[in-house]
Amino acid sequence: MKIFRLTSCLLLSLSLTLRAEVKPAAKSIRESMESFVKEGSLSGAVTLFFHNGKIVNEEAVGLRDIASKSPMTKDSLFWIASMTKPMTALAVMMLQDEGKLSIDDPVMKHLPEFKGQMLLKEKTKDQTVLVKPARPITIKDLLTHTSGLVSNSPLDGNALDVLTLKEAVITYALSPLQFEPGSKWSYCNPGINTLGRIIEVVSGQDYAKFMESRLFHPLGMHDTTFWPSPKQLARQATSYQPSADGKGLEPTTIRYLTAPYSSKKRSPLAAGGLFSTAADLLKFYTMVLNGGEAGGKRYISEKSLQQMTTNQTGDLKASFTEGMGMGLGFHIVRQPTGVTAMLSPGTFGHGGAHGTQGWIDPVTKSIYILLIQRAGLKNGDASPMRQAFQEAAAATLPKP
Repeated sequence: MKIFRLTSCLLLSLSLTLRAEVKPAAKSIRESMESFVKEGSLSGAVTLFFHNGKIVNEEAVGLRDIASKSPMTKDSLFWIASMTKPMTALAVMMLQDEGKLSIDDPVMKHLPEFKGQMLLKEKTKDQTVLVKPARPITIKDLLTHTSGLVSNSPLDGNALDVLTLKEAVITYALSPLQFEPGSKWSYCNPGINTLGRIIEVVSGQDYAKFMESRLFHPLGMHDTTFWPSPKQLARQATSYQPSADGKGLEPTTIRYLTAPYSSKKRSPLAAGGLFSTAADLLKFYTMVLNGGEAGGKRYISEKSLQQMTTNQTGDLKASFTEGMGMGLGFHIVRQPTGVTAMLSPGTFGHGGAHGTQGWIDPVTKSIYILLIQRAGLKNGDASPMRQAFQEAAAATLPKP
């Protein structure tokens, strides 16, 4: 009888210990995204998590368009905005591999309009003082957002696709630098658009044609374009922002682009003009994760890719969240913290203006793709949607 009681006590004690150690199950990726749809923060989302050579999870939740009640689908088309930047940067590095440029080249070597560009030293209501900068800007400065170029063309309105790349770049060159090149990090769309113009001059091809012929078509990225066709636009996810009464969402335009988006009168913005899908983005990211190769074809040398995906800005405060650095076109996780806490040091990627995100973790060999169309986020790179998705995805990884 005493043995029975002792055994019962031991089993009860073990049971209580085990219950104390069991943690509540983490939300699945689908549950995480559906929670934002239910609370009215998102209309819908497409997520894709890739690990160790295969798609572990791919979800489409919510609605692509609320008014028509069109469901979100895995092939929904999204404006990926600044996720265009790493693709533009990779094209520049391809040209470096071919010996047609060096990232250490002064920009004026390829674009003479930048010769004699001045630096803004002082500006008051009575006078503007310009001086000669310590050195001219380089291609590397453009790639790392350390050039000091103006934040936008003086001729731009809300839409940024009205001027051609050639016209826009001339206005950047005629505007004084805002700080000494290389002295600080300041996110700069004109800098990336200038890279698009350099691609045109060096390759002898229009920027968009170069991207299509050298990257998108060979990789099979058939839904990645600056000018989506009417058929593709039928799958476009509508952009939303918080409604005026704060009780839901209301549709909003992509204010940086001019409708109709299929019109080729619009300029292809090297800094943020692309539309794409999760499947297409995966093709680009797997090529990068694979060291620059895909389908037996090498797109970029391992040396150039290493430059792109390692910190190039030293101790400068860079990017939009803590613990980050800047590579060449990619943001780099130096010290995982907050929204990047579940990622490995050295993870690299980029976000977009309406909350889209794409990140590659080379340590765990994982790719995180989040596609939403949500304007009005305080910080798309630090959004609760990004954090919830990455936490749910990382929770499925095998423990080291």
